[in-house]
Amino acid sequence: MNGAEQGNVLASLFPLLILFAIFYFLVIRPQQKQAKQHKEMVASLKKGDRIVTTGGLIAEVVKPEEDFIKIKLNDETIVKLVPDYVARKIEDEA
Repeated sequence: MNGAEQGNVLASLFPLLILFAIFYFLVIRPQQKQAKQHKEMVASLKKGDRIVTTGGLIAEVVKPEEDFIKIKLNDETIVKLVPDYVARKIEDEA
């Protein structure tokens, strides 16, 4: 390969590298940041916190455990929920 051929290869790869960089900063990086925030939020849940599940249920945390979270839907119903299905924590309005 001579210098001109090597220059052509770099010139043809440059647009591909630019597209990858744009894709990284617009898609991959924000998803990683959001996943990290969700993981931190789930790890900070404690007894008495109110949450909304991805199914739209509003529940109260009874006991956060390693593989699941026990939640109370009403006074009699306590169920287990996989942490991935916690949509958000309801902050107290004070």
